[in-house]
Amino acid sequence: MVKLLDEHERTMAFAQVALGQIRSLRQTAIPRNYEIWYVYATGYNAPLNKIINETLARSGKLTEADLDHIYETYLSHIKTTERIDKVGARVIGEIDDVIKVLGDALAMTGSYDASLSDATKKLSSAESREQIKSIVETLLHSTSEMRETNKALEDRLTLSRSEISNLQQSLEAIRAESLTDPLTGLGNRKYFDRMIDMAVQGALASGEPLSLLLVDIDHFKSFNDSYGHLTGDQVLRLVGLSLKQTIKGQDITARYGGEEFAVVLPNTALRQALTVADHIRRAVMAKELKKKSTGEILGRVTISVGVSMLKQGDDTDALIERADACLYAAKRNGRNRVICEADPEFTVETHNRVA
Repeated sequence: MVKLLDEHERTMAFAQVALGQIRSLRQTAIPRNYEIWYVYATGYNAPLNKIINETLARSGKLTEADLDHIYETYLSHIKTTERIDKVGARVIGEIDDVIKVLGDALAMTGSYDASLSDATKKLSSAESREQIKSIVETLLHSTSEMRETNKALEDRLTLSRSEISNLQQSLEAIRAESLTDPLTGLGNRKYFDRMIDMAVQGALASGEPLSLLLVDIDHFKSFNDSYGHLTGDQVLRLVGLSLKQTIKGQDITARYGGEEFAVVLPNTALRQALTVADHIRRAVMAKELKKKSTGEILGRVTISVGVSMLKQGDDTDALIERADACLYAAKRNGRNRVICEADPEFTVETHNRVA
């Protein structure tokens, strides 16, 4: 009883620390933030504590992008690993059961083989009809047992095949979930990093064009500050939906982090990519944002987009860096626009950054 009380008091202390941090930093008390600070309070995840302490020491706060990154990097993969471990344990259990059934079947096969050998010997020396009848009855009984064993094995293998197929589907679902941003349904940063590397390698090998769009929601912080994080989430979903409706086929779409999104366009030259980017910009701006709780019209969301195209000798980082510089130029030059590396604003922006 004392031990239970101690555990209760200990976990309540962790909870109080977590809520205290959320309160002092004026964060929303959503499950993700609570989990981050609860784990921080326990001290069990040293890398998580280290990055939080460093970020707070540097800027004095944790932005939504910081919290997203911390959760994705230090917590979400642990949940995925635990789920994979559970499925793996079920697979191992299933295999153990099948091995046991196979062992029983092999033992029965050995017993049946011995019965056949014994019947052969006895038949060769049988002198009466009654002796032959007895041998045949024994053999029929052994055959019946063998048939039942084989049927049980067949049924078990059929069941096992179905179970393992279901477990494979579970693993595929976990894998897909681990690469998906839960808020927008787009690929997450891990998915983007994996897919853009493959796309860049393929484009360099084939000589086909490849373009990259980096998208940022204009004045996103003001939506959060003015209307709350739930409305901010609605803005993110709206942009995600626009990307889904605009981007098709082999193109790769992901939430890059915070209020940024990325689109990889294989077999697409720079001018074509500019057209796609402007379609996305117009699609987002065409949607009216409405507050769900009150029906209040909050206006329209706009985005800025930076566009770069892969060059010979490029790597993934160079492609992303140029798209990011173009995005920065779009933000600096009034927002709600698309700028590519061929535009004069990009040249001026790059010059100013170097200077």
